Amino acid sequence: MRFISVLAGVLALLAAQPAAAEYPDKPIRIMAPYAPGGNIDVTSRIIADKLKDVLGVPVLVENKAGASGMIGSDVVARAAPDGYTLLVSANSLVAVPAIYGNAPYDWRTAFTPISHIQRVPAVLLVTPNSPIKTMADFIALGRDGKFAVADSGIGTTNHLALELIGEATGTKYTLIHYKGSGAASIDVIAGQVTAQVDQVNAALGHIKGGKMRAIAISSTARMPELPDVPTMKESGVKGLETFTFSTFTGLFGPAKMPPEVVAKLNAAMVKVLKDPAVVKRFADLTAEAYPTTPQETAAMFDAEDKTVVPLIKKLGIKPE
Repeated sequence: MRFISVLAGVLALLAAQPAAAEYPDKPIRIMAPYAPGGNIDVTSRIIADKLKDVLGVPVLVENKAGASGMIGSDVVARAAPDGYTLLVSANSLVAVPAIYGNAPYDWRTAFTPISHIQRVPAVLLVTPNSPIKTMADFIALGRDGKFAVADSGIGTTNHLALELIGEATGTKYTLIHYKGSGAASIDVIAGQVTAQVDQVNAALGHIKGGKMRAIAISSTARMPELPDVPTMKESGVKGLETFTFSTFTGLFGPAKMPPEVVAKLNAAMVKVLKDPAVVKRFADLTAEAYPTTPQETAAMFDAEDKTVVPLIKKLGIKPE
């Protein structure tokens, strides 16, 4: 009887406890660690719009630019690993800490990979009235290192694309680093800077609107959306015969997230990135959307680390 009485008391106590809420039961915040208007911002908003439908809670995008993405990324690295604070980042996640040297986090241990999102090539842009007509014209201006080119920040993929072009062709430019490609585009459109390297998806509206002119793209083949724009491989410039480059983005959370939360978010991303409307929206922006497992996402960023970090060290790229 005593045992039954104790058991009844325990059961009554358990019944009085509220059931653990199933994830997610409150709004999710996605950190876009660059200024509005660029590739990361556009990508974040596309997936947030669909994730809210799949997960059944509001998914909000917050922009926190600075230090080439490290400030916003650090917010996520320090957040509770409960799945309510997430990060959209590009392959620059591995490059920026190598450049700064004193990053507040180690990207390998500070974040939980969830899924790849999309990848998109880079495009060389100039003002509409620029005398630069071809990739060869652009390369010719890089012989003395004085020609100014805008990018979206030190260590970003736009910056590294320029460095890779310079490495391949033996050229050098005066790079002007902005806090996001949107800010860089404003100055190029205004004529403050003559040229810019950006992701095609972020620049497509400006190109089609006649505010910027595309010289060449870094994809393996011409893109249907820009059929008259040649690839850099087609330029005939020595060193660019096989040149390709792409920015890819991934979704991350803080380290030590519960496996069941990671699995639920990954499953949600699979649904989002296989949604025909999302696939088309990214395709319209010249980006290829596809999900991966957390393990595959980690492997992609690890491979990028092995490619770009040696280049950063060779060129001695440092923060300004």
